[in-house]
Amino acid sequence: MKIEIGQKAPSFTLVDSDKNSVSLEDFKGKNVVLLFFPAAFTGVCTKELCQTRDELSFYNDVNAVVLGISVDMPFTQAKFKELNNYNFTLLSDFNKEVSTAYDVLCSDWVLGLKGVSKRSTFVIDKDGIIRHKEVLENAGDYPDFDAVKAALTKLK
Repeated sequence: MKIEIGQKAPSFTLVDSDKNSVSLEDFKGKNVVLLFFPAAFTGVCTKELCQTRDELSFYNDVNAVVLGISVDMPFTQAKFKELNNYNFTLLSDFNKEVSTAYDVLCSDWVLGLKGVSKRSTFVIDKDGIIRHKEVLENAGDYPDFDAVKAALTKLK
């Protein structure tokens, strides 16, 4: 199903890097930024999440929670989070259900590998409505964080 701005965000529950269940509904009343990324320990993904880590005070100031989502196992994400000192939640979509629900599952990646999340960003408002969406077809492209920040600032 194609996800459009203005529609209700698909609900989900995933396991985080600490092996806890986390649901989108846990963040009612807060804005949520979903950062889908292809794979832990890859160059652009590390850069993207490090920038998010370094700018987390902005997200906190606009009442936003950041959730990083990839198809990596929770154990892989735990090590990735630890080594990079990420200060936000990483969620495992190992079964690819959320990537499919948000229409961001990549059928062909690098080296003939299949089934990772496309680098994508969604801003969901405190009522669960999608207010910003960016889905990048090329995993080497970088998200437009200025657009994410502008969307969140409008929601403040």
